[in-house]
Amino acid sequence: MSGPRRPEGFRRSRGSSGRGQPRRLKVRLKKKRGRTTQQARWLERQLNDPFVQMAKERGYRSRAAFKLIGIDDEFHILRPGMRVVDLGAAPGGWSQVAAERVRAPEEGRVVAIDLHGMEPIPGVAILHKDFYDDDAPAVLMQALGAEKADVVLSDMAAHATGHRQTDHLRVMALAEAAADFARKVLRPGGAFVAKVLRGGTENELLQRLKRDFAKVRHFKPAASRPDSAELFVVATGFRGGAGGNNVNGEAE
Repeated sequence: MSGPRRPEGFRRSRGSSGRGQPRRLKVRLKKKRGRTTQQARWLERQLNDPFVQMAKERGYRSRAAFKLIGIDDEFHILRPGMRVVDLGAAPGGWSQVAAERVRAPEEGRVVAIDLHGMEPIPGVAILHKDFYDDDAPAVLMQALGAEKADVVLSDMAAHATGHRQTDHLRVMALAEAAADFARKVLRPGGAFVAKVLRGGTENELLQRLKRDFAKVRHFKPAASRPDSAELFVVATGFRGGAGGNNVNGEAE
């Protein structure tokens, strides 16, 4: 019986097997009164996750930082001097990586926007704001120095309900909202990265991205857990107002 069909343009990180990572002895928790089985499993997974340990060692706020590192190592979307927007940025791991790679604030600029706010990050302008607000694009571009963005990033995910279809729809709604926002603030030639779930980008969103970007691909970085349904859509070569009704954008 065949497995689930891979989404259009799917690529897996060459490091996703975990080869080349240092072997660590597995930590097993002792039973503790008051701790549920689910809590114990989560804690044990965290203690045995090499990316959690590396994030602590390198000062990243979350293991998710290594997802963006894997994406950028593969597609080279972040370069010194670029202007980057990080949507739903808290706790800030992606903003930290973006600031390092565009050399903010000396050369590039990074603006992080989140409804809940977050602690300061060197080289990052933080907007405590909902990107759904009507004035959000204008406020954000002002923070970018009255310029449009080169890259829009979104690692947003809704709180899981445990119901697969509901969770998929909620994550895809966030991806669609992020894509709509990106169209307003990206310069021609810019790039967009967003979290989606296995099953790929919904056809309507995929067609819109193919219309507006020269190339659209799916990618699973090494830091994305093998048992996770998450993927990332990477769209490059934003056409701006020149995209028109052309839906022949390339999706590898």
